[in-house]
Amino acid sequence: MGNATSYNLGYLFRISLVAALGGLLFGYDWVVIGGAKAFYEPYFDLVGEDKAWMSGWAMSSALAGCLGGAIVSGAITDSIGRKKVLIIAALLFTASAIWTACSYSFFVFIIARILGGVGIGLASNVSPIYIAEVSPSSLRGRFVSMNQLTIVIGVLAAQIVNLLIYNYAPVDREATTDVILDSWNGQYGWRWMFAA
Repeated sequence: MGNATSYNLGYLFRISLVAALGGLLFGYDWVVIGGAKAFYEPYFDLVGEDKAWMSGWAMSSALAGCLGGAIVSGAITDSIGRKKVLIIAALLFTASAIWTACSYSFFVFIIARILGGVGIGLASNVSPIYIAEVSPSSLRGRFVSMNQLTIVIGVLAAQIVNLLIYNYAPVDREATTDVILDSWNGQYGWRWMFAA
């Protein structure tokens, strides 16, 4: 892409930072479910050995979507370009967050998580490549590493948000499933974790 001095580095940094937000959303969406698990499981009646597979599916459904998004990302990018794919990924993240937060059935919850997973798959492939393409060769490594940093920041943000929401109306660690289900976190807190 040429000499680093021939480009407005501030502008390129901002472009790269915006593209790296795909990494932030990837990290957040990937980890947020861990904090919400104790609360959405009683809500969807996923408690007990006979429903362990459903609990596992709830945790991993986004990864199924992620696989699908990663597989199709190359073909979609070739046909419409990386910038449009990043916009699609952002829309999928937004739709998934809202839909997951509004889920009143396990089926809808799973579909919403798969949708978010597709966004993760798209963003995880396209964000670093887009950043590498717009970066001058002398700064490419630094700019692409922003994507890795934002993934870790997204993971941290998910943990902090989960803690803050949980602390709004904490539930005793020894609480029964019924107590958890009747709590604010059991009805609404887990929704805010996904919506955040």
